[in-house]
Amino acid sequence: MTTKTFSAKPGQVEQKWWLVDGEDQIVGRLASDIAVRLMGKHRPTYTPHVDTGDFVIVVNAEKVKFSGTKWEKKRYTWYTGYTRQRSESAAERLESHPDEILREAVRRMLPKNKLATKMLSKLKIFVGPDHNHQAQNPEKLEGLGQVRQKKRD
Repeated sequence: MTTKTFSAKPGQVEQKWWLVDGEDQIVGRLASDIAVRLMGKHRPTYTPHVDTGDFVIVVNAEKVKFSGTKWEKKRYTWYTGYTRQRSESAAERLESHPDEILREAVRRMLPKNKLATKMLSKLKIFVGPDHNHQAQNPEKLEGLGQVRQKKRD
């Protein structure tokens, strides 16, 4: 008796919609869990070359937290085409574009290929408690971004 390895085909896996509340969540832990959902690694049918992930809606993105002194020390840099890089701290970015803090963290945790662009387009981030995806009936996802305790024997 031989075992067959399952390989998902595009469009074969049903994609669900999940709703995540970002209030009082630590950015890195929340982004890690969201990236796993977007890639589809939470499923036993995960296939690396096929988009098997789900859609994720994040509300209250302006209320996420960093641990330690990252609000002042963490710097976001980008190149504009002119002869220097632009830079801003995490606190400055929170004031101007609070949704970009979480989007950048998730983007950097996804694979570096064309499929990651499709995965990132399934992430919907909203400032405030309201979103416009009620028609998709998202299920509330609890326990994301929480500190995981090791089980002791």
